Amino acid sequence: MDIRTIEITVRTFRRDELSGDERQWMDAAIAAAERAYAPYSGFRVGAAAALADGTLVTGNNQENMASPLGLCAERVALFSAATHYPDVPVKALAVAAIREGRVAPSIAPCGACRQVLLETEQRQRRPVRILLCGSEDIRCVDSAASLLPLPFEQTFP
Repeated sequence: MDIRTIEITVRTFRRDELSGDERQWMDAAIAAAERAYAPYSGFRVGAAAALADGTLVTGNNQENMASPLGLCAERVALFSAATHYPDVPVKALAVAAIREGRVAPSIAPCGACRQVLLETEQRQRRPVRILLCGSEDIRCVDSAASLLPLPFEQTFP
C-alpha cells in the first residue's frame, strides 16, 4: 500500500491587499456576474480571464430551463478566451458570485470547471492563478491543480 498526502496552499486577502490588476480582475468578474442569466437559481456568477498580453475576457453563467444545458461563468470565459485569443495564455481567472443583489461570501468552481481549468493549464504549459472573490475575503491558489489534485486524465496510449 502507498499512502500520499495532498496539501494545497490557499492565500486569503482583503480587497485592499490585492494589486491594482487583481482588483481590476475582481471588479470585472463582479460586473460579469451582474449580467449573468440566472432566472432559475438566482445565483449569478461572473469570471474574468486575465491573459498574458493584458487582455481581459469575461464570462457569466447562462442558465436554461432544461437544467443541464446551462454553462458556468468560468467555462464561458475560458472558452471565449481560447476562441478569440488561441495563442495567448491565461495567467489568472477571477470568479465572483452575486445572490440577492450582494456579492456572495464565498465561491468555488464546480468540478467541471476545475477540470477545464486544469486542462487549460496543461494545454498552455503554465499555471492559472485563481482568485475566488467573496464579499469579505479573496481566496487565491496558484494553480488549478490545487483545486483538483486528482484530475480526470487520459490513461490510454
